[in-house]
Amino acid sequence: MVRRAAKWSVENGVVASYIHNATAPDLGRIGVLVAVESTGDKAALRELGRKIAMHVAATSPLSLSPDDLDPAAIEREKAVFTEQALESGKPAAVVEKMIEGRIRKFLEEVVLLKQAFVMNPDQTVEQLVAEAAKALGAPVTVKGFTRLALGEGVEKKQDDFAAEVASMTGQA
Repeated sequence: MVRRAAKWSVENGVVASYIHNATAPDLGRIGVLVAVESTGDKAALRELGRKIAMHVAATSPLSLSPDDLDPAAIEREKAVFTEQALESGKPAAVVEKMIEGRIRKFLEEVVLLKQAFVMNPDQTVEQLVAEAAKALGAPVTVKGFTRLALGEGVEKKQDDFAAEVASMTGQA
């Protein structure tokens, strides 16, 4: 049964894919699609897209850019960071700086373009794309990505064993 599906297309460029823990051709535990737009060499773009897809499989980012991130997620994190910072007993100005720094760190952890690239942690994914654009001699843009994991979204039935036993014995 298919629970989720994804489709990406770009006018100029490629949609690269990666299957992690492949058990058979086109079958694995994690599948990733990455849409890369550019007029540059398709083979080089496909390789770049595959590297980014491998990165997505490993890091599971929440969004492509900070603008795409759900504002509610940022607010939840901000509330937690604010509570932690206030408990430190530091002045309000210092608390504000602490919150800003922690939000920036949070974005670096969950936003694809801001993450440290897994194959070279000294550069971000955004820097990798800029480097590829320079090498190709054409602008390169990551348009989007989708990460699908086996079993994702499957709800498990929760049984209350004690209630089940009680109902069978007639002790409601």
